[in-house]
Amino acid sequence: MKVLIVESGAEIAEVWRRHLSRAGHDVRVAHSADAGVARLTAEPFGIVILNVLVDGESALSIADYARFRNPDSRVIFVSESSFFSDGSIFGLVPNARAMVPAHTPPEDLTALVEHYGQAS
Repeated sequence: MKVLIVESGAEIAEVWRRHLSRAGHDVRVAHSADAGVARLTAEPFGIVILNVLVDGESALSIADYARFRNPDSRVIFVSESSFFSDGSIFGLVPNARAMVPAHTPPEDLTALVEHYGQAS
């Protein structure tokens, strides 16, 4: 499964990348919104792991762009805030599949990727 991680925190992105790679996934990382869009323009990804706030700005447009470039892509959102804890993210982003805290263990994130990746 091709996975794109869009996360401005380099350390956590690297932890997720290593864990997903060990599980056999082809993983790319982007540390900014612009870099995420560039990656999505260059190649399709089945799963996008996307921090709700990238570079301090909303990343909803990145999820929209992922859907535009590859309608089958699925987005797993991570967040350090409880802003979307009411589930409203699923009404705003049709390709959203999960919303998890940023401190979710990497093995749980990998399980989500594998679960939602099977359907793509």
